[in-house]
Amino acid sequence: MTRLHIDWTRCDRRGICVELLPELLDRDDWGYPLVRNDSHEPDIAVRHIKYAKAAVKRCPRMALLMLDSQVQQ
Repeated sequence: MTRLHIDWTRCDRRGICVELLPELLDRDDWGYPLVRNDSHEPDIAVRHIKYAKAAVKRCPRMALLMLDSQVQQ
């Protein structure tokens, strides 16, 4: 499963990620992305992968990263 990592120290609340991933993210009272299921690094459903890639690519502060949680041996 692929997860979304948000670097809160880089985020400047532009909201591109929230617009591209509305089923995964919402905004808090200050405009920062808020994960809807309250997880630290939410799983990205297969149907949302292309939107997550677009959010990572378009984030002006490079605050997003997609992580592959499969363990390699």
